[in-house]
Amino acid sequence: MKRKDIKMKEFKKYIYLTCNSLRYCHRVIFSVIPHLMRNPVFSLFLDSCFHRNDIKRLKFFDFDTLRQRSQGCSLLLLVLVVFVSISGSAYGADNAADLGKKVYEERCLICHGEKGDGKGLVGALNRAERGGRVLNIQPRDFTVGVFKFRTTPTGCLPTDEDLLNIIENGISKSSMPSFKDISKEEKNAVKDYIKTFSARWKEEEPCKPIAMKKPKWVGKEDAIEKGKRVFKDMKCWECHGEDGKGKGPKADKLNDDWGKPIFPFNFTSGTLKRGTNPEDVYITFTTGLDGTGMPSYEDSLKEEERWQLVSYTLKLMRRVK
Repeated sequence: MKRKDIKMKEFKKYIYLTCNSLRYCHRVIFSVIPHLMRNPVFSLFLDSCFHRNDIKRLKFFDFDTLRQRSQGCSLLLLVLVVFVSISGSAYGADNAADLGKKVYEERCLICHGEKGDGKGLVGALNRAERGGRVLNIQPRDFTVGVFKFRTTPTGCLPTDEDLLNIIENGISKSSMPSFKDISKEEKNAVKDYIKTFSARWKEEEPCKPIAMKKPKWVGKEDAIEKGKRVFKDMKCWECHGEDGKGKGPKADKLNDDWGKPIFPFNFTSGTLKRGTNPEDVYITFTTGLDGTGMPSYEDSLKEEERWQLVSYTLKLMRRVK
């Protein structure tokens, strides 16, 4: 790999880490920097940010090095962000297919990769939980067509609304950001483009979303006690622990469908990735999380029992008294 290519790759990582929470981060990375790299002045500035030895040893989570170099690059980053913030959308696609590809390349490719296989520049991200546990978060591999967060039964593809909801709102406690700033047309276009990565979308008929109606007694004391019994009888504690902290006897023996280690959710750590509304928790228990060890209870538990289990887990999350 040429030195300039290495610099570009490492600088993209720096930009991503520094402005991960900023609204226009991905447009900075993919729209502005490639043009600036052609500018010899910018190339010289980049040399001052990342010297030869730094480039060789720089690691994605080497925050000390990033902090040291960020002092010299902060002004440039500020200029880039301000420039992009006022520039507006400039995808300029002639049709929906081209638009979806362009949005994907600017917003999604950095994590999910050019082929949609989750092998983008960023790679796996580490996230520390309350309590000290560090989670390894992998970008979604779109090529297998397996999605955790759906309103459809286990084994089914998500609905278009499910995909749009994730694009719109992101995923809590992960590095999947919200893309509220792009237009409805752009959201729909990138949603359709994501579906081109897996043949499942052409081969399978869509499933209907699961209907639900929250009972009034959810979260009440009696429902919590019944839910606690369900938690025990269904052996949820084997993974999540009797106290719900994700440290059950099987917690360190779990792998996802790709063979990577996964950790059971710690209910005391705060918000679920899907959300902590009773409906969010219920749909998780009903659909399961495909590709993980979290099963669907649609067939094994009655609807009433699932809502009771929701009540108990809300108690563990301190969402009810």
